[in-house]
Amino acid sequence: MKRLLATLCTTLLCTPAMAAEPDTAALYEHQLPRLHSDETLDMRQFEGQPMLVINTASFCGFTGQFEGLEALHQRYREQGLKVVGFPSNDFRQEAGDESKTAEVCFVNFGVTFDMVKPVRVRGDDAHPIFREIARQSGKPPRWNFYKYVIDRNGKVTAVFSSMTKPNDQKLQDAIAAVL
Repeated sequence: MKRLLATLCTTLLCTPAMAAEPDTAALYEHQLPRLHSDETLDMRQFEGQPMLVINTASFCGFTGQFEGLEALHQRYREQGLKVVGFPSNDFRQEAGDESKTAEVCFVNFGVTFDMVKPVRVRGDDAHPIFREIARQSGKPPRWNFYKYVIDRNGKVTAVFSSMTKPNDQKLQDAIAAVL
């Protein structure tokens, strides 16, 4: 029973990605509006770079993870890791006002990694980036703050649930493996 419980907990917190070949166009051929800005984020700049992709929400019990995600960004950015946050209201916990989302990210938590305007991350209306992530991994976000580690070839190598904190050693090991 103890072993079953440990296996179940591990499976829920960290799931290795499945072995689907990446569709790099689905990941990188996008120009996305930056959060609360007139600028766009050209995803092509991330091609050939390791990435950590997170679906976020401003009013979620996991919103405090922004602090740890920023720490990951600061720790690994010189090694080439690109951290990109995708706010979403798919779980009804994102602000209806983009300026409020920006305030939570940039003012309350000091986020300096790339953030885009809110997008859909689940279902048929999900942004193509999240459809590709779900196709490769078999794991669409089940809640806010799912974390996807993507290697330099555009392959999802690990998926972490909302329960996994940014300072979790398994997440950091997965990031180190793609650097």
